[in-house]
Amino acid sequence: MNLDARTAPRSLWKWAVQTARLCCGVPDYDVYVKHLREHHPERAVPSYGEFFRERQEARYRGTGGRCC
Repeated sequence: MNLDARTAPRSLWKWAVQTARLCCGVPDYDVYVKHLREHHPERAVPSYGEFFRERQEARYRGTGGRCC
């Protein structure tokens, strides 16, 4: 990966945030939206708030909530 001085901090921050969310059991919203558009184009894309609530409910219900 070739990063210049302008993009390196942003890339590092994005990676750190994504890692922290995954550690807490919250998948990355952007990755989820991309997955929906590629694999489930018939489904509506939820807002971030809807996505977050659904992920939290799935986590604490113990169902995991995986679609694929």
